[in-house]
Amino acid sequence: MSSIINKLSAFLRDEEGLTTVEYAIAGGLVGAAVIVAFSDLGDEVGRVINGIVGELGNIQIGAAP
Repeated sequence: MSSIINKLSAFLRDEEGLTTVEYAIAGGLVGAAVIVAFSDLGDEVGRVINGIVGELGNIQIGAAP
């Protein structure tokens, strides 16, 4: 019986699995941050490109000044 208690106690003191969980959580948070950043950046880049296209559409080629 004491062997089972010793093994259970050693299992509960083992922090190696906890480190893996911490890395998984940190990786998930970094991944979420990257997704949000690229989504916001993509929207801003789209607005800039649409603004450039709009300005280029207003240019009249060959018109006398």
